[in-house]
Amino acid sequence: MQKTGKKAIVKEMFDGIAHRYDFLNHFLSLGIDNYWRKKALLHLKSFKNPYILDVASGTGDFAIAALKYNPSKIIGIDLSIEMLKKGDEKLLKKGLDRVIQLQPGDSENLAFENETFDAVTVAFGVRNFENLIQGLKEMNRVLRKGGRVIILEFSKPSSKFFRLLFNFYFFYILPLIGKLVSRHSKAYTYLPESVDTFPCGKDFLAIMNHSGFRSVSAQPLTWGIATIYTGVK
Repeated sequence: MQKTGKKAIVKEMFDGIAHRYDFLNHFLSLGIDNYWRKKALLHLKSFKNPYILDVASGTGDFAIAALKYNPSKIIGIDLSIEMLKKGDEKLLKKGLDRVIQLQPGDSENLAFENETFDAVTVAFGVRNFENLIQGLKEMNRVLRKGGRVIILEFSKPSSKFFRLLFNFYFFYILPLIGKLVSRHSKAYTYLPESVDTFPCGKDFLAIMNHSGFRSVSAQPLTWGIATIYTGVK
């Protein structure tokens, strides 16, 4: 794969499903993705009016959920212009566009000064990075000392029996429904493939350590379908 190959593929893919992304997210996860987001964002409790960067923000669901913790401001970035357009529509409708600002941005080349943010959040986005370590190092760079990264990502269930059930749904049922609803042939085939090849658990924590984070931790959710990863600068 060429250096910019994955970024181009991911951008095209999410541009193509933006019109149905929110519906499919909640429908295909049976709404449990909202619970996962709330659980992950509990790690913002120790901050007072944090300045937050939401990476791979998409249509802004994670950023909107983070408003519970009274941030001074949230900037959300994403490669997909169409996803950001849908997010902007949602923010305007909810009257949240003054607190949350969505803009195009590359996770591996963040357009912000060193030590700008109190927290960096990412929901279901790090597995799409072309260069995972570079993306994590960039997030570390823009965090203030003592700042925290909060990453929510799919992972592999620990129970062999549940993993079999989950894989059947993930590799066969989900892509079929996703294709029928979104009319995009690749996006919901890419999803299970990207999760299957992503380093999760201890492997990902080791990568976070290598990228400059300390006090890293992993909290599996719902039998390990998703995991909350946190680290401190």
